[in-house]
Amino acid sequence: MKLIGISGTNGSGKDTAGGILAGHFGYEFLSVTDALRDEAKRRGLEPEREVLRTISAEWRREVGLAVLVDKAVERYQKIGGKYVGLAIASLRNPAEADRVHELGGTVLWLDADPRLRYDRIQAHKRERNRTYEDDKTFERFLAEEQAEMHASGDAATLDMAAVKAKADVMIINEFPTPDGLASELAQRLHIDGNTVS
Repeated sequence: MKLIGISGTNGSGKDTAGGILAGHFGYEFLSVTDALRDEAKRRGLEPEREVLRTISAEWRREVGLAVLVDKAVERYQKIGGKYVGLAIASLRNPAEADRVHELGGTVLWLDADPRLRYDRIQAHKRERNRTYEDDKTFERFLAEEQAEMHASGDAATLDMAAVKAKADVMIINEFPTPDGLASELAQRLHIDGNTVS
């Protein structure tokens, strides 16, 4: 199974990269963050970042630190051979990066200037149907990101810096259009048509 685990800072283009891998290169794209949002809604909670962090830590404690990757892989395996591989976003715990590596996959880290990332989120919050989640000040955006960069408790909490340290490929996504990111993904991930070499 070809596997790409996507991680990176907020607004760096993780969902865009996943969409490119799906639309251009034949991957199935699964967002574990969407699974957490669905769980928050099921519980009658607003899908704020703190709520999503709490649910993900809860699942890691109950099932295992790589539970989100395992759930995505399990779902992918039920689909069959319809896709060339699986792209998963967003890895936020180092055990998730470890699991991707254990499965022979590649961990991709995306980043960009914080102001550019914030402006992207604000410009697209309505079309992404995340107005409530993304309607915040730049200062709150930075504070939330800082809270996710380093573990704030046990091994089940988020530790984005540790994921970044395990990344195989790093891309600064300051491209003005998705086409620039698509070209960079193809080059840096050695994607040729529908295959990863």
